[in-house]
Amino acid sequence: MAKRLIPSFNRILVEKIIPPSKTNSGILLPEKTPKLNSGKVVAVGPGARDRDGKHIPVNLKEGDTVLLPEYGGTEVKLGITYTEMMTSWEPFMTEFCGCGTGE
Repeated sequence: MAKRLIPSFNRILVEKIIPPSKTNSGILLPEKTPKLNSGKVVAVGPGARDRDGKHIPVNLKEGDTVLLPEYGGTEVKLGITYTEMMTSWEPFMTEFCGCGTGE
């Protein structure tokens, strides 16, 4: 039986995207190339409550691709995959969008 981690409150679970070390045509990429710290949202908590008790939903959903802060979050190992547990209010967390590409 597969186990699944369900975040609580406004937390999200993000799987880091590891950039390829070689192109499709077989060219090896240098290690010094700038790497974009991004990840895919794999689980989302139900949201948080404000002081008045109103529900504040998380504005991300499973499958979204996000930019991650260099530091922050808690590393969690699920099976053989390492993921990051973060709050949806982490600084610099930005969702990629297909702006201008028809997506």
